[in-house]
Amino acid sequence: MAPSTSSTVTLDINGEKHTLSVDHRTTLLDALRERLDLTGTKKGCDQGQCGACTVLVDGRRTVSCLQLAVAAEGREITTVEGVAEGGRLHPVQQAFLDLDGFQCGYCTPGQICSAVAVIEEHAAGWPSAVTDDVRPEAGPPPLTPEEIRERMSGNLCRCGAYAPIAEAVARAAAQARAGAGEAVA
Repeated sequence: MAPSTSSTVTLDINGEKHTLSVDHRTTLLDALRERLDLTGTKKGCDQGQCGACTVLVDGRRTVSCLQLAVAAEGREITTVEGVAEGGRLHPVQQAFLDLDGFQCGYCTPGQICSAVAVIEEHAAGWPSAVTDDVRPEAGPPPLTPEEIRERMSGNLCRCGAYAPIAEAVARAAAQARAGAGEAVA
């Protein structure tokens, strides 16, 4: 008897459980878009290079075109549809709107999910490739435009809206720091 090539999985997406039968080769991206009609996440290159399909898995950025749906079972998945807090836009979403951090909008869902994670990673003190002092006791580096560009480099924008995207990330990060009671630089 040949081994089964499909499984029934339960995916926790945006706080809701979804049970579906998937072929073992089904990517998380295809499960989201084609099986669950969560079309905010976009299919760009389908090779993990453009970031249009970025979602959060357990709070970490993941290119969903390379993540198998069966491997996401038991993990908390957040798509752009789940980033808003109730009926209120997430500060990253609001900053993208206020500062025109999008043009055609195709890359925007992945950019927003990535930016949410970037702000959390930075606040936790995670260094990037351009961080000068990577010692844990140094704390979070200043969130300079160079830091933001490096941290967001996995998300491409074919329209070239990089300047307002970086401004939107900086604004949302400043709001998060202010909300946490830190001084805003």
